[in-house]
Amino acid sequence: MNSELSKSQIESYRENGYIIIEDFLDSTELNHWRERVEEALRERNGQKMPDKAVQIGDDDGINTDADYFKNVFDQLLNLWQTNEGVKKLMLDPRIGKLATELSGADGIRVWHDQALIKRPWANPTSWHLDTPFWSFSDRRALSIWIALDDVTLENGCMFFIPGSHKQTTFETTSIGKNMGEIFDQYPQFKQAKSVPAVMKAGSCSFHNGLTIHGAHANMTSGFRRAMTCAFMPDGNSFNGQANILPEEYLKTLKEGDLLDNDDQNPLLYKVK
Repeated sequence: MNSELSKSQIESYRENGYIIIEDFLDSTELNHWRERVEEALRERNGQKMPDKAVQIGDDDGINTDADYFKNVFDQLLNLWQTNEGVKKLMLDPRIGKLATELSGADGIRVWHDQALIKRPWANPTSWHLDTPFWSFSDRRALSIWIALDDVTLENGCMFFIPGSHKQTTFETTSIGKNMGEIFDQYPQFKQAKSVPAVMKAGSCSFHNGLTIHGAHANMTSGFRRAMTCAFMPDGNSFNGQANILPEEYLKTLKEGDLLDNDDQNPLLYKVK
């Protein structure tokens, strides 16, 4: 695993709100990741989350047009909680160290992982932010996005709007049919130049949860598979949004409580 960052890479991430790391996994590691993720997906049998009876394609309450969104991508969350192989991948402290160094946090916890699979001919993913949907509010929150297939302009690569994370806020925006709806909220980026994240399989990107990003439609007959994980800087507190937290855990929380449950949000890395 390519797990060392240069000073210039860290500076680029903090300036632009994203970074691409080529050849993050070697060929052996890539095959292992593919096998473990495929195994976890088979075990899930279409169930999106471990503790909720929601299947792929069901209305999850986040998106404004469920019929359209179910053909954007298949999304299965917290595979680490149901598959030991994926757990070992997601809880790798080397990934935690990268996320900690990029974010500037003192420590990093897993928020949730998710497999994101664009099927052949899938719809585009509208421009959106991540952090406003989560149960904490931190401008340093970020995600890793690992390409399990080659990611091209044709099959649905992500795009980023560099520097947008410096001006966006924690207000939620819908993710629906309208690709550019977010620019009603952030008109200053309507004329911005977007940057495609074309990657070979085994490469990865990190992006800040407040960086505006989206993805092309899949204009091919093949799949575009990715394994991702969102990270919460250690020390965050509950902001009142349920997001992916289990019902039983939510019953124990009130707004302002520290999110330090290692069973739900494991601590991956801590600066000594």
